[in-house]
Amino acid sequence: MLEWFIELSAIIQALLATLFTWGVTAVGAAFVFFFKKTNKTFLDGMLGFGAGVMIAASYWSLLAPSIDISEQLGITVWIPPLLGFTSGFIILMLLDIFLKKRMSKYSEEDGKHRSMMLALAITLHNIPEGLAIGVAFGAAAAGIGGATIGVAVALAIGIGLQNFPEGMAVAIPLRREGCSRRKSFFYGQASALVEPVAGVVGAYLVFTMREILPYSLAFAAGAMIYVVIEELIPESQKENTKKLATIGFMVGFAMMMVLDVALG
Repeated sequence: MLEWFIELSAIIQALLATLFTWGVTAVGAAFVFFFKKTNKTFLDGMLGFGAGVMIAASYWSLLAPSIDISEQLGITVWIPPLLGFTSGFIILMLLDIFLKKRMSKYSEEDGKHRSMMLALAITLHNIPEGLAIGVAFGAAAAGIGGATIGVAVALAIGIGLQNFPEGMAVAIPLRREGCSRRKSFFYGQASALVEPVAGVVGAYLVFTMREILPYSLAFAAGAMIYVVIEELIPESQKENTKKLATIGFMVGFAMMMVLDVALG
């Protein structure tokens, strides 16, 4: 069934996969046309699920291949994963600090500006997700051990599923603060438009510059884990739904682990 997809170039595969993740975000944002607010229990469960998917993908789809590729390239195996992982974490942390300082300038009553800053924060956090998908397909195309089309597809599916609540998390607060439904939907889906761009760039760089692959994979892992620890898990644990969010995390982690092993 997927033979036509396998025969495509890595860049086209990455583009299609990240268009899928953007599409799932748009579906989540489209809820703004039907609801003024969403079921917080459902949202927390989805956020926990997405966190589990991203943590599992960070190891099986990104860090483990980074270590394997470093060994194949004759590099000290722990150096590229360490440098890539820490740089991904540091860059996302600095961006996060900048955005939170900007958000602190607005009062709680200035909800529209705060919601727009939230949309910007989610947009920036989507960049490493697109990058992760792109480098995964690039690595598979380069024929590097531990990196396969199946693993890349599993990663795209997992990230797409966790993008669903992100679309709602942008669109619904904007609608609540007085934006029209169309404008709220526009900003909600637009928050994931960076993923196809990052995906194509990641696939191109990896496919043409194999030496940067272990660093790129680890960079994406560090950035994604930072997003999970700083944003997804705390957000999912705010209400009286902690157990559901935790169950969602475990289900997401287990599903991504099975997909990586089975499709890999």
